Amino acid sequence: MVCGGFACSKNALCALNVVYMLVGLLLIGVAAWGKGLGLVSSIHIIGGVIAVGVFLLLIAVAGLIGAINHHQVLLFFYMIILGLVFVFQFGISWSCLAINRSKQTDVINASWWVMSNKTRDELERSFDCCGLFNLTTMYQQDYAFCTAVCKSRRPTCQMCGEKFLKHSDEALKILGGVGLFFSFTEILGVWLAMRFRNQKDPRANPSAFL
Repeated sequence: MVCGGFACSKNALCALNVVYMLVGLLLIGVAAWGKGLGLVSSIHIIGGVIAVGVFLLLIAVAGLIGAINHHQVLLFFYMIILGLVFVFQFGISWSCLAINRSKQTDVINASWWVMSNKTRDELERSFDCCGLFNLTTMYQQDYAFCTAVCKSRRPTCQMCGEKFLKHSDEALKILGGVGLFFSFTEILGVWLAMRFRNQKDPRANPSAFL
């Protein structure tokens, strides 16, 4: 059977959805691992990562069942949902790559002040830093209540904002690059589903209409 035929399209679509399933399970596992080790305790962050993993897992399962059974309805909705995911993911990925350092500072500053005191304390202990940026009197208050280990080792602790910015560029580039890569695999999935959906199963009744 030449590649591009029914069997090849079916196998390629199944393989792609297996990869999506593994990525979904990986996201769920990483979230559980981070929670278990106490790296992240925010229920919103953990819940968001798990939700993305479960959503991707469900889409992959639907695509896999549709590919195995050559199910027209499942493949149709799979194409639509995967196409919408591509649009959102492509836009978010480009936003991650395009955000500059000044904007990162604004985002970090805005996020810091809406966090709970418990979350800020955990970040300070995890990154071994105190306060965000020394721009307002709130920094002195943060520094006074900081429980990071650096306070007992050095006269002054590094500001958390500096550490966040140091790694944010690299993190955003990785997120944007990985997001772009997977967005193109989603386009491949839409194309494969569309092609496979319009192909006739050679083992089926030759007079059956697909």
